[in-house]
Amino acid sequence: MSKKTMTLNLTETEMAVLEELCDKKDLSKTVLLRQALRLYQRVEERLEKGDKLFFEDEASKEKAEIMML
Repeated sequence: MSKKTMTLNLTETEMAVLEELCDKKDLSKTVLLRQALRLYQRVEERLEKGDKLFFEDEASKEKAEIMML
């Protein structure tokens, strides 16, 4: 598969979050953004089927639905 190059403009806050996540996960920015894109794609596929996305508190079993734009 051929690869394309792009320029991404981020705010200072967004760049700080990206760098923090990269350090935490020991990933490059490219790898982290690719993973994020694949995750977003999978979430969209499930939402299009009518599924819902939730976070569940393990202790209380309380669920919160995640609303995607």
